[in-house]
Amino acid sequence: MLPSEIATSDSHAALPNHPHTDSTVSASGRGRIGVCPGIRVAGTGSYVPEQIVTNDDLVSLGCDSDWIVQRTGILERRKASESEAASDLAYAAALSCLADANVQAKDVDLLICATITPDYITPSTACLLQRKLACIAPAFDINAACSGFMVGLVTAAQYVRCGMARNALVIGSEVMSRTINASDVRTYPLFGDGAGAALLQPCEESSRDGLSSHGQTSSGLLSFTLGAEGESEALCIPGGGSREPLTSDSLSVGRQYLQMDGRTVFKWAVRVVEDSVNDVLVASGVRPEDVDLVILHQANIRILDAAIKHFSIPRERMVVNVDRYGNTSAASIPLALDQANREGRLQRGDLVLLCGFGAGLSWGTCLLRW
Repeated sequence: MLPSEIATSDSHAALPNHPHTDSTVSASGRGRIGVCPGIRVAGTGSYVPEQIVTNDDLVSLGCDSDWIVQRTGILERRKASESEAASDLAYAAALSCLADANVQAKDVDLLICATITPDYITPSTACLLQRKLACIAPAFDINAACSGFMVGLVTAAQYVRCGMARNALVIGSEVMSRTINASDVRTYPLFGDGAGAALLQPCEESSRDGLSSHGQTSSGLLSFTLGAEGESEALCIPGGGSREPLTSDSLSVGRQYLQMDGRTVFKWAVRVVEDSVNDVLVASGVRPEDVDLVILHQANIRILDAAIKHFSIPRERMVVNVDRYGNTSAASIPLALDQANREGRLQRGDLVLLCGFGAGLSWGTCLLRW
C-alpha cells in the first residue's frame, strides 16, 4: 500500500504532494507518514567511555542485581570520566563515522546533534562539535530524548534530499550518568553514556525522483513517522528550566535529576512501537518478515521482546546491546546501527527498521533501504 492509499479522515486530509516528500495520516492515526527517497547512509561511527559499571558495582548503592537483569536485561553500562562531556563523546563518534565513510571533516555541510545532556544550555553541543571538526556547516541540537536521533535522521534526510547538504552528520550523544540520582534504585541502573553517528549523502545511483524503473522507492527512507503526545509527568527532569529554576531547596530534594514513572512509560512504549512500526510497514507495502534488520531504542529487553513477538520477527534479525550499554537515550539507535555495520550485518539494499521512543512523550520510526 502506498502512502497516498492510506485512508484519511475529514479532519486529517492528506497534504498535497511535494516534489520531495509525501505526507498522509498514518494507519494508526497517531501521526503522519512521510517518504524521503534518494538518500543513503554513507558511514556510521560510535564511541563509549572506557569505564564499565556492572550491576555488582551498584549493589553498594542498594540496587538489586537480579532485579535489574530480570526487569531490564542490563548487565553493565558505560560511564563518562569527569573530563568528558557530550561534545567529547560526539567528536569521537564523528571521527569514527567520517573514517568509515571516507569523508574529510571539512566536507561536512550539516551537523545535527541529538542530546538531552548538552555541554551547556547554550551554545549548542553541535556548535562545539562544529568548531572541533573545523567544518563550514549549520549546526544545531535536537532535544527529543530517546527519539532524538530519529528526529535528527529525518531532518537531515530532508536537507540532503532538497540539495542543501551533501554530507549531513547526525549524532546522538549522551552523558546520562549526570542526570540520574544514585539514591533512585529503580532508575539509576537503567542508563549509560555513549555516542553514535551516521553520515547521510545523496544516493547517486538513484534517479532524480528517487524511483526505480518499476516505480518503487529505490533508496532512502521508504516511509517514516514522527510523533508526540506531550506529557511531562511520566518522564522528565523537573528542575533547571524556566518553569522551575534550580534553587538550593530544589537541589537538596533532587529536582535536577531524571524522574520516571516506569510502569506508565513501559506500557506506552510497547503500544507506540507496535503502532508506529505497523504504520511504516503498511505505508511501504512491506511485510514484517521481509525486514532484514530491526534496531529499536535499547531501553528495556522486555520491550524489544514484545516487539519481535508481536510482528513475528526472528530474534536474530534484531540488534540488541542493552545488556552492555543500558539506555543511552539519543545515542542508543546510532550505537546499535554502528555495531550492526561493523559486524557486517548490513548489505546494500537491505531493509532496516529503526524505532526510537521516549520522553516527550515522543517517537520516531522509519523503514530505511540501506
